[in-house]
Amino acid sequence: MARWLATRSEVVRVLHPALETDPGHAIWKRDFSGASGLFSIVLKPKPQAAVDALLDNLKLFGMGYSWGGFESLAIPFDCTDYRSATKWAPEGPAVRLHIGLENVDDLKADLERGFAAFNAA
Repeated sequence: MARWLATRSEVVRVLHPALETDPGHAIWKRDFSGASGLFSIVLKPKPQAAVDALLDNLKLFGMGYSWGGFESLAIPFDCTDYRSATKWAPEGPAVRLHIGLENVDDLKADLERGFAAFNAA
């Protein structure tokens, strides 16, 4: 899913250290033997209404946080005000995703529906 999302025109950046393009990939590769489905994406700059439309049109992704449940979840976030180790300055709105156990093609179709609403907003 992370690789597929990296190909989407709506996504500016996928924040997942298991991806070879991630700045933290070398450290991840050194210290880990696998990855989870918990990661984030930064979307191209659009008004909040577009992000809301994306999330409102998802049917398989619930809204919420996860630390490893079975269901796919999505939630927007902005940690600008409380991030202290480094400055958070994404190119656009960010969404945290947890990829659950649903069929990958079904999840892609769900996100495509959300992205269509995001683009139309």
